[in-house]
Amino acid sequence: MTSELSDEAEAVLDEIEEKDVDFLRLQFTDILGTVKNVSVPADQAEKAFTEGIYFDGSSIDGFVRIQESDMRLVPDPSTFALLPWRNRDDIEGGNSARLICDVHDTSTDAPFVGDPRGVLQDALDRAEEMGYTVNAAPEPEFFLFEEDEDGRATTKTNDAGGYFDLAPKDLASDVRRDIIYGLEDMGFDIEASHHEVAQGQHEINFEYDDALSTADNVGTFRSVVRAIAAEHDLHATFMPKPIPRINGSGMHTHISLFEDGENAFHDSDDEFDLSETAHSFIAGILEHAPALAAVTNPTVNSYKRLVPGYEAPVYVAWSDRNRSALIRKPAARVPAASRIEARFPDPSCNPYLAFAALIHAGLDGVEKDLDCPDPVRENIYEFDEEKREEYGIETLPTNLGEAVDALEEDEVVLDALGPHVSEKFVEAKREEFKDYLVDVSQWEIDRYLETF
Repeated sequence: MTSELSDEAEAVLDEIEEKDVDFLRLQFTDILGTVKNVSVPADQAEKAFTEGIYFDGSSIDGFVRIQESDMRLVPDPSTFALLPWRNRDDIEGGNSARLICDVHDTSTDAPFVGDPRGVLQDALDRAEEMGYTVNAAPEPEFFLFEEDEDGRATTKTNDAGGYFDLAPKDLASDVRRDIIYGLEDMGFDIEASHHEVAQGQHEINFEYDDALSTADNVGTFRSVVRAIAAEHDLHATFMPKPIPRINGSGMHTHISLFEDGENAFHDSDDEFDLSETAHSFIAGILEHAPALAAVTNPTVNSYKRLVPGYEAPVYVAWSDRNRSALIRKPAARVPAASRIEARFPDPSCNPYLAFAALIHAGLDGVEKDLDCPDPVRENIYEFDEEKREEYGIETLPTNLGEAVDALEEDEVVLDALGPHVSEKFVEAKREEFKDYLVDVSQWEIDRYLETF
C-alpha cells in the first residue's frame, strides 16, 4: 500500500542526506524481546515510508507460520537516530541510522496482532479511552564481563567495585562514560550512572517519557550498552542472575498516569501523596502479580534473582519506605513526580509486553476500584511465614513454570497480550522450562556425582 510522505518523514529524509547516512537499520522486536533488523540502503528510505519494507515473518519467533510469511515493516519517523558505534572517523563510508518499525500483516494491511509494539499501543489506547496517558521510566541494570582470548564472554568481572564506588575499584567508569555519550548521541536524556551493588554491575538511568517511547528506548539502551562495551573488549549482559550468590540485575519500572496534563497519581491530602487512582492501580498490579511475573520475569534465570536476601522483591505487597516489597512509592518533591515503582521486572523482559501487562493490570484495578492494602513498612525479609500470613502477604512464583501456570489462569494479563502473543509466548516459555527441567546443572554434578 502506498501512502504520502508525512512532514515528519520528509524531515527524516532531509536528515539522512544532511548526515551522510548510507544504510538504515529497520528494527522491530520478536515476542521474546530480541531486537531484529532489516538493513536497507538509505536511498530506500522514501519507499520504506510510503510502501513499507517486506520481510519473511515465518523466521521470527512467535510471528507467523510459513504459509503466512509475508510481513511489512512500517517505520516510525519519530524514532530516527544515528548509530553511534557505526559512525566513527576510522570507518570508511557514510553513517548508519536506525528506525523502529511497526509490523503490518500484508493480507489485511492492518497492524500485525503478534507485534509486541502493537500490544503496548493497544494498552495505551485502553488508557486513553479511560482518559489517561502513561509515563514510564525503567532502571535496567547490567553486568560487564571480560572476554576470553577467542572473544567469547566469561563471567569474570573487570572490577571489584561495589555500590557507588569510585576508581580504582570501579574500573568501568570510562566504559559507562562512553556508553552515556553514545546514548546521548541517540537522543537520551541521562539522569545519572553509578556502579551497582555487585562486582561488575552497573546502572545508567535515563529520564521518563511516554510508555511507548520508553519501551523503544529500552531496546535501544541494550543495543548501545552491548555495542560500546564490545569496543572496550567487554561483554555486557542483561541476564538477571549471571553469578550465583550475589545480587542480580533488575529493571525497576516507574509508572504514572496523567489526566488532562495533571498527574492522576498525586493527591497532597493523602498520607502517601497518592490518589485513589494510584491506590487502585497498585491494587491491580498486586492482584495480578503472579501472572505478571511470567511477562516481567520471563526466563528460567529470572527466578534465581527473585529469592530473599539479595534485595530482589519476592513479596506481593507495597511500601512507601522499604525495598523488600513488590511495589514502592518513591519520594517525590513535586506533584508531577508522584509515581509508583514496580521493583520485580528484570531486564531480560520484552519491554513492550512487560509495560503492556503492567498497564492493563493497573487499569483493571482502577476500573474495578480495587481496595489497596495497607503499606508494609517493616522489612518483609525478616518476617517468618506466620507473620507473612498475618499480614496477608503472598509470594511471587518460585520458578518460570509456576509463573506460566499463573499466566494461563489470569484473563486480564492474557487479554493484555492478546490471543496470538499469549499463545506463542506460553508455548515458548513452556518449552524453555521443559528444557531446563531435563538438563543437569554443574551444581548437581559437583554436589552428587561423587557422593552417591
